[in-house]
Amino acid sequence: MKNRTLKQSVRIGVLAAALVSALTVSAMAAEFVSVLKDGVNLRSGPETKFEVLFQLPAGYPLKVLARQGEWLKVSDYENDKGWIFSSLVSKTRYVIVKVKEGNVRSGPGTKYDKVGKAVRDCILKSTERKGDWVKITHPQLTGWLHKTLVWP
Repeated sequence: MKNRTLKQSVRIGVLAAALVSALTVSAMAAEFVSVLKDGVNLRSGPETKFEVLFQLPAGYPLKVLARQGEWLKVSDYENDKGWIFSSLVSKTRYVIVKVKEGNVRSGPGTKYDKVGKAVRDCILKSTERKGDWVKITHPQLTGWLHKTLVWP
C-alpha cells in the first residue's frame, strides 16, 4: 500500500509539473506586430528624444520584447532591437524572407508547382498557415512558402 501511494504521489507531481510547464510556455508565447506605414522610426529608447536607429517600411514584422507605457521594445529577424510607439504598429501578420531566395508554390507542399520566387528582405502579408507552410500575398504574387524561409 505504501508503494502505491508513493507511485501515485510521483505521478501527481509529474502531471502537476507538466501542467505548470505547459501554462508557462503558453503564457510566454511570443507577440508579433507589424509596422503600419513607411518611414516609422525605431529608436534607442522609449521616447522621441532618443536616437533614431532605423526607419522601417510598412509591414515590417517585429517581435515584442517589453512594454513601457505606450512604447514597445522590439526586435527584428536579425535580432536588432529598439523602441517603437505602439500606435505605429498593428496585429496584421507579415513575414520577411530571411534566405537569399525561396520558391513560392501554388499550394502548401513541395509537390505543388512553383509560381514565383521570394528574395531576402521581401516583406509579405501572411494570410494562412498549414502545417509547415505559410500562405503569402504580395501585389504581384500569392502562394505558399515553407516556414523556414521566412520570419516569424
